[in-house]
Amino acid sequence: MSTTMKTIFDKSQNGRRGIKLPPLDVSVDAKIKSNYLRDEKARLPQVSEFDVVRHFTNLSNKNMSIDKNFYPLGSCTMKYNPKIAERIANLDGFLNLHPHVVTNNFNEDVQGSLETIDELEKSLCEVTGMSAFTTTPQAGAHGEMLGIMMIDKYHKSKGEKRKYIIVPDSSHGTNPATASMVGYEVITIKSDENGAIDFEAFKQKMNHEVAAVMLTVPNTLGMYNKRIKDLCDVAHEHGALMYYDGANMNAIMGVARPGDIGFDVIHINVHKTFATPHGGGGPGSGPVGVNDKLKPFLPDLGIKKENDSYAFTTGGVNSIGKISPFFGNYGISLRAITYMTVLGSNGMKNASTKAVLNANYLRVRLKDYFDVPYDGMCMHECVLSAKTLAKKGVSAMDIAKYLLDFGLHSPTVYFPLIVKEAIMIEPTETENKETIDYFCDTMINAVKLADENPEEFQHYPKTLGVCRPDDTRAIKELDVKFQH
Repeated sequence: MSTTMKTIFDKSQNGRRGIKLPPLDVSVDAKIKSNYLRDEKARLPQVSEFDVVRHFTNLSNKNMSIDKNFYPLGSCTMKYNPKIAERIANLDGFLNLHPHVVTNNFNEDVQGSLETIDELEKSLCEVTGMSAFTTTPQAGAHGEMLGIMMIDKYHKSKGEKRKYIIVPDSSHGTNPATASMVGYEVITIKSDENGAIDFEAFKQKMNHEVAAVMLTVPNTLGMYNKRIKDLCDVAHEHGALMYYDGANMNAIMGVARPGDIGFDVIHINVHKTFATPHGGGGPGSGPVGVNDKLKPFLPDLGIKKENDSYAFTTGGVNSIGKISPFFGNYGISLRAITYMTVLGSNGMKNASTKAVLNANYLRVRLKDYFDVPYDGMCMHECVLSAKTLAKKGVSAMDIAKYLLDFGLHSPTVYFPLIVKEAIMIEPTETENKETIDYFCDTMINAVKLADENPEEFQHYPKTLGVCRPDDTRAIKELDVKFQH
């Protein structure tokens, strides 16, 4: 190795000049129990760099990704991750700032980062109609937990002992789970013929022991509740608070604000509404907004601007305390504020409008081929049913497997749970008509095949590395082994 290359290598290993790493302990085997050691050396192939790169590139090409395929998954993800947001989040000043870099003067090392958080919180307040926001929660479900914890402390601060939380039967599973984890009993209200929470049944169950009502607007059926303001009024008459599950807010951002409708607290799935990555154990960020009633209960960490400089603040006596380090997933927050800044208010409204347009175009094209449990104008997603096809032996899962051979990721199937053989489809605002038409044509072809030869579906997908596992046998004959 040349002297120059050795110097570069040493610097990259040490991290900075003057720091030497301890020598590698080559006697590792001596510290491992003998029964865990190999009897012979591992047979590792000797391959060239080309072979290694090609191997992993080919593996990557077998994956379905948003850069290659249409992803009509409903309810849980927007799927659009604009490249500009990735570039901003990877700027050196953001990417390499250590999370514990804090000085008494809050110098320039942290001022830019604090400003972006402040701008995101203010923007979220404007979009949702809330009074204050915290970016602390690290997932949508984490935000739900924070919201219900604040509601719980709000009632207890008034000396009230409330024991119930109301959710509709179409809710996300995290809603009743969160309520139960915080210590509440869950009252589930059935949906009416329009796919909305049954208003009369809701009024009958509402009482002064109800702490909150958790609603997703539009709901998981893709329907907007026309009586949502009445629901808020009834809940408030009984002293209950309204919780807005923001998973589907990408259908109304820039058009309607939950705070104006009457909601008291909201969590935002920024991966769904503001185009941040989804995955890796969760969305990565679930900011929570509150109205004036709940501002005193926000987590015990925030920021304020004084004399053109940002500093940290701590909550008062009613704060629920610290629930997560600093400001949650800062890299995700950066992507969200980038997306909001680029779009602006008109751009957000345009995105919502196109999301609704695309979903309804798709619904109209497919409603003569599938069952439509709740017909009429939907919002960002439409829910179909394969229950008629199931009578012929073709299930929603069969349709999902069939699509894979045509370069299409399957929609969400079997959710919402209240729809038999459910197929939940969300084209999002980012897909063009040609892509949506191709998807619809493929779905229609699937129905035609089901009429002509339903048994053929058992062979799909035909072109992928993994075909169809025998789910029933896998459950009955579970065989998990570690193989050398």
